[in-house]
Amino acid sequence: MQIFRSLAHRNYRLFFAGQGISLIGTWMQQIAMTWLVYRLTDSPFLLGIVGFSSQIPAFLFSSFAGVVADRWDRRRILVVTQSLSMAQALAAAILTLSGIITVWQIITLSLIIGLINAFDIPARQAFVVQMVGRKEDLPNAIALNSSLFNGARLIGPSIAGILVAVLGEGICFLLNTVSYVAVITALMMMQLVPGEQRASDQRVLQRVKEGFRYAFGFPPIRSILLLLALTSIMAMHLVLMPVFAREIFHGGPQALGALMASIGVGALAGAAYLASRSSILGLDRIIAFASGLVGIGLVAFAISRMFWFSLAMLAVTGFATMIQMASSNTILQTIADDDKRGRVMSLYAMAFMGMAPIGSLLGGSLAGSIGAPGAVLTGGIVCVLGSLAFARRLPVLRASVRPTYLRLGILPSEKHAPKI
Repeated sequence: MQIFRSLAHRNYRLFFAGQGISLIGTWMQQIAMTWLVYRLTDSPFLLGIVGFSSQIPAFLFSSFAGVVADRWDRRRILVVTQSLSMAQALAAAILTLSGIITVWQIITLSLIIGLINAFDIPARQAFVVQMVGRKEDLPNAIALNSSLFNGARLIGPSIAGILVAVLGEGICFLLNTVSYVAVITALMMMQLVPGEQRASDQRVLQRVKEGFRYAFGFPPIRSILLLLALTSIMAMHLVLMPVFAREIFHGGPQALGALMASIGVGALAGAAYLASRSSILGLDRIIAFASGLVGIGLVAFAISRMFWFSLAMLAVTGFATMIQMASSNTILQTIADDDKRGRVMSLYAMAFMGMAPIGSLLGGSLAGSIGAPGAVLTGGIVCVLGSLAFARRLPVLRASVRPTYLRLGILPSEKHAPKI
């Protein structure tokens, strides 16, 4: 089938299977961790602090991690990062199951996983090209990756909500520990063509600066990254989900799991839509539309007091967020030079995850002063304004990317209208 064409590549099939199992465990841990923090502290601000701690390393270290991904073997990097993630999950399980875990230990563990992810994400994103081999299958592979991520977001929180209510948070951390075995095994089983060594006499800081100059000197890359960063900061609803679950809808961990799972339902639908597309052309309009739809969904969610309607609005935001994220990823990986792809994807990680800690702090602070609904409402309005600004820039961005698309054969002739 067209929608699953990337699975024809053996290495990608292995990754898809192993990562699918691991991501379910990751989402179980994330839901259990946020509920544990709120149960221990009753503080929206500390929820923001924990979110900030898990994501700020991506902002601080992603640029350096991009240099690492461009210079060293990406599979080895991923084996190391996944093994360290397993150790972090095991530590969380031991501390929680023994009953001695504190919020400060949670913050420390969040900083550790954030540092690991800062190196894992650029390497993983840039590794997709090696696993697939053919560049024409890259958009489909990225879309399937997104469907995998969001399918896990549908399953993981649902399981976590039940397990937390019955057995407590620690069992979720323990199951996440075990889930890493699948992806590490898949990585070790891959048969890869030896890649070109990326040795360079440039110092690390020089290569970081080169990556920044390249990305922000090219208007299409710069505009996509800036819009993604804005959306990541303003879509602060995730860190506040425990507040909505308990204070607005008067529920418990199962209500939290349902709220998070609804985001996964929408995101899975968005990933399926993108996987069915056969061309990169037109993704510029989709990015602009999706960012605006994120904002509209957040505004509606913020003012809703009906649980079923709120679930529907979170599904809308999940759909739109996934569309924006995956479309941005596809364009960036397509137009980036091969020797700079790791650094461009590190900036993508910085925009997508590195800005989120700022959003977590902002969301926690605003929720403490104007309430969680007011914080989410503010974020939604800003997302709509950002999408309108991006849409106005589309003619300029299309003109800038036209030579790249002609060179890559995406635009086969001059008579085709340039679209990014």
